[in-house]
Parts: sequence; C-alpha cells; structure tokens
Amino acid sequence: MRSKYFLLSIHLAVWVLFFALTSIAFYNVPDTTGLPHNFFWISNLYHIALFYLNAYWLFPEFFNWKRWWIYVPCIIFIIVFSYHAKLYLLNVFSPSFRLTSINRRILFFPPIPFLIASFIFSAIRKKIRLERMEKERKAEHLTAELKFLRSQVSPHFLFNMMTNMVALARKKSDLLEPSLIKLSDMLRYMLYETEEEKSTVSKEIEYLENYIELQQLRFGDSVRIETEIENEHNNCAIEPMLLIPFVENAFKHGIGLATDPFISIVLKVKNNLLEFKVTNNYTVRSQSKDKSSGIGLINVKNRLNLLYPGRYKLSVKDNGEVYIIHLNLELLC
Repeated sequence: MRSKYFLLSIHLAVWVLFFALTSIAFYNVPDTTGLPHNFFWISNLYHIALFYLNAYWLFPEFFNWKRWWIYVPCIIFIIVFSYHAKLYLLNVFSPSFRLTSINRRILFFPPIPFLIASFIFSAIRKKIRLERMEKERKAEHLTAELKFLRSQVSPHFLFNMMTNMVALARKKSDLLEPSLIKLSDMLRYMLYETEEEKSTVSKEIEYLENYIELQQLRFGDSVRIETEIENEHNNCAIEPMLLIPFVENAFKHGIGLATDPFISIVLKVKNNLLEFKVTNNYTVRSQSKDKSSGIGLINVKNRLNLLYPGRYKLSVKDNGEVYIIHLNLELLC
C-alpha cells in the first residue's frame, strides 16, 4: 500500500512539474496561434489521459508478437482522432478560430511525444516487472534447492547410533541416558533448527560436538579422534548443517580397513572468519567400498556456491593415504 501511494505521488509530482515549467516557459509570450487561452491546459490534460491509456491498457494488451498489428493502427487512430476532435471542439466553442499552418501543427503533433513517453515508460515498467518475476522465480528455485540439499543428510549415522543405543540398553550402561539426550538434541536441530534460513555458529558447533562424542562412544579407542574448537563469536550466522558432511565423510571413510585410523577436526572462528579443517587417513579399499562416497561433499560445494559466492575457499588434498579438507568461510556477524 505504501509503495502504491509513493508511486502515485511520483506521477502527480511529475505532472505538476510539467505544468509549472510550461507555464513559466510561456509566461508573457505573445500568443500568435489564435488558440483560446485555456486550450493548452485542457489539451495537456487530454494528452496525459492518452499517456495512461497507452501505458496501462494498449501497451500491456496489444504490444506483443501476436497483437502488434492491432497496437500500431490504434496509435495512428488516436493521433488522427485527436487532431480532428480538437479541431471540431475549437470550431464549436470558439467560432472565431481560424486554422493556420502553425496551429495545425499545434493540434496534430503534441499527442506524439506523450505517446512516445508512455511507450518508454511502459517498456521500462514491463522490464522491471519481468526482472522482479525472474528474481522471485530464482529465489523460489534457490529455496527449493536448498531445502533439497539440506534434506540429504546421510541416514547411516542414525541407524548405527540406534544400534549402539540398543547395545547400551542391553548392558544397562550409565551412558545410555546422556547418549539419548545428545541424540535427541541432534535430531531437534536437524528437524527444526534447519528450517531457519541461518543458524548460529554456536548451535552448529554444539551439533558437531554431540556428533563427535556419539561417534567416540561408538568406536571407543579403535579410532584416534583429535578436536580443536575455538569460537570467539557465538552469534555469527551460518547455513545449518553445512559443516557436518565433512565430519561424516571422515568417519565414514577414515575407519574400518585403515591401519591406526585417526581423525583430526579443527574449527576456529575469529572476527567474521571461520576456518575449518578435517583430516583423516584411509585405505583405497575402504574408500572404494561405497559408490556414493562423494555425494555429501558435492552437496556442500553446491550449497557454498549458492549461499557464499566469492566468500569461501575450499581446498581438498588427497595423497592416497590422508584426506584433508580445508574450508575458509566469511560469516555474517
């Protein structure tokens, strides 16, 4: 509603300025046309009506590839009709009027610049509307794509953890209750927090820590896990579930057949910069056991390209034994 009134105010201001400038320009200029004094005011009001007739009906309805042949004759008809209508009214209301070469041009040509201005206005208005529609379409597509990418969370971890919970329940272990709490916190984050456009770094770190602790519970001393987390800005915004695929990938392929498996996770947030590094060793056999090993990382790269264009640097190093991902990301704080 505010935008509508603002646009109306702009139009009104433009026409007021137009009448003011024409009045100033022709003030005290001798009238040699023989036209009535109020002719210019009335005719310009008519020309303004032609402006809006073309802008809001003729151009939108007929200026296209299918109906342009209607639009052009309509414009010609308006120009010719305007001339004869003005001439007829002048003869009726001003019997002393005499048609000369000067006032003939004054009667015929003024509608043309108004119609040209109306055409330009309509073309710009149409272009802006199409650009806005395209932006909305891209935004909807982006939202749908991000929801799809966010939903591609590997279910393997959940299945494995439920199996571990069953084992803990059978042993009547004291670790069952805190493990269930951590798992419920993770599920809550996955199901509800990720519906927001952005999460906070502190929540993302909490999710990572719960994930790592549950994996430590699962593998025990069979996997050497080292973590270094430093966060100086808890409220910095970050895309939810952005970092976890790198850690999932390390646990998925950095264990099993690897000799003395180890996983190193370093996360530092200073100022508005996030540095994230995940290192794990692996064997070729463990890497090739799952054909979908690269899907998670491709997912993250797509999300980074969509949400952080020009604001991130991702490097992946693989020497056949050790796999390292290094992400530097500019956050909004």
